Amino acid sequence: MNKLLEALLQLGTSLWDLLIASLGVLAPWTPLAAWVIFWLLAVNWVKYRETLAKGGWIGVLLIGAVAVLAWGNIAPGGGGFDFFGLKISNFVEKTVYVSGLACIMFLAGALQLSGFCSNLCQFEEPILIADTHGHGAHGHGADSHGGHGTHG
Repeated sequence: MNKLLEALLQLGTSLWDLLIASLGVLAPWTPLAAWVIFWLLAVNWVKYRETLAKGGWIGVLLIGAVAVLAWGNIAPGGGGFDFFGLKISNFVEKTVYVSGLACIMFLAGALQLSGFCSNLCQFEEPILIADTHGHGAHGHGADSHGGHGTHG
């Protein structure tokens, strides 16, 4: 019985060590996983695509440019990034990273629009409440009933 308890204790210790090692490997990838999950499951890409088509892409482009400029000034690289023997400057490196995040964002949108995660993405349209007073779209500023407006 003593050997069984000792083996169970060793198994528990080994499982704990495996969990800690797995978290150490997966923890650096958590922000990227959150980025993908957000753009895949939390954004209604049907409406977002319409917004981008109406000129919203300019806002996305400007946000990316500001992100590159801010990130490049806040965290400047050392002597440049070594890319297969080429020295890439700080702002080019940050532009590549931000462009990669934008590509991941649009790929997640393409997956959602293709119906890949249609059972996970159920976006309900907002319900418009009807006017209960029967006034329709009329305002109350200078109505002839009730004396709300100024009569002179």
